[in-house]
Amino acid sequence: MLLTTKAIENAKKRDKQYFLIDGEGLRLAINPTGSKVFQHRIRWKLNGKWKEVVRTLGSFPGHSLKEARDWRDRNNDFKAKGTLPPKKYDAINQVNDDVITFKEVYEMWLNKQRNGWKESHAIGVQQKAEKYLLPPLSNLPIDSIETKMLIDLLLIIDEEGKFETREKVQSIVTRIISHAVGLQLTRTNPAREISSDIFTKRKDQQNFSHVSSPKDIKLVLTMLKQVVGSTQVITALNLAPHVFLRPGELVGLRWSEIDWDDELIRIPAERMKIDNKPHIVPMSKHVIKVLTKLKDSNIDSTLCFPSPLKNGRPISTNSILKAMRQVGVDKDLTTVHGFRHMAVTSLNEKGYNADAIELQVAHQIRGVRGVYNHAKYLEERKPMMEDWSNYLDNLLTE
Repeated sequence: MLLTTKAIENAKKRDKQYFLIDGEGLRLAINPTGSKVFQHRIRWKLNGKWKEVVRTLGSFPGHSLKEARDWRDRNNDFKAKGTLPPKKYDAINQVNDDVITFKEVYEMWLNKQRNGWKESHAIGVQQKAEKYLLPPLSNLPIDSIETKMLIDLLLIIDEEGKFETREKVQSIVTRIISHAVGLQLTRTNPAREISSDIFTKRKDQQNFSHVSSPKDIKLVLTMLKQVVGSTQVITALNLAPHVFLRPGELVGLRWSEIDWDDELIRIPAERMKIDNKPHIVPMSKHVIKVLTKLKDSNIDSTLCFPSPLKNGRPISTNSILKAMRQVGVDKDLTTVHGFRHMAVTSLNEKGYNADAIELQVAHQIRGVRGVYNHAKYLEERKPMMEDWSNYLDNLLTE
């Protein structure tokens, strides 16, 4: 049924907002405060994807039902001509320039960039934007964003000790607004006015806490045995100390990267963070046993660690870090990335070839020594990885 003026007058406020529906997208929002606001829901295709745009006219009885329907019809005329209806009409019924929001610019920028990115990088950027930028900025006109509001949201991240995350979020928002400047949607980029001096200085080599003594390594491994969670999270944490992969490389493992015949993990160049070179990880008996059990659980996915919540995506690096924290492995003890530092420190102390160790953690070797490829030390790395897994397993049984 279509709305009537009497039905609008009789509508009572509730604890939560609700809507009275008219036709062709027109509705009346009844707010908990008692205000009654006319809205028009419009389906609009932006960058190849359908989205809902909501236009607001104003409150009843300041605007009558007839005025609201005339306004809706005018909006639909714009839509029929392929133009997004304006948010406001001026006094002589001419359209003002439509306001472009931060979210709309972000979506245009992301769609433009992601084809040239690795999948893991695209997911990381999207997650950071959705967590830190979109909640406070989504609906703001792109040309109304000021330096101070950006500083305030970055300081929140900085005060949580997430210094690397803050740097990445700052880079993302700078690039988004630069995109808007390039499209002439705004004149200046307020993100470029932010001084790095107002944030905590990050000590690059001390980002990732890690353990190195046998006693502390045993403590961490014992705690990891107590992790409760999905099969994917538990298995990823079981493998993390054994394979030396970065967290993103670990959770993104695909079954196509497991070479069962040669007992190797072969990660293609496009999934590696450094140098865009493929990476080879010899699999110890422990790693083979864990992955075989995971494969036999018949997870219907091309991913080794698919997310139970996001179809087609791996579990997040944050999910395995959170699982560690829940069993008492705090940030001052170690991080997931810290397992790499733990292995490097311990293996160097045990006298293994330094270049073989550096190649195994996918670090670039500078100078003349760097011309040797991964295969140069592959045969040396195989027993090293087996010895390392045996060392970890033996610590747990001592």
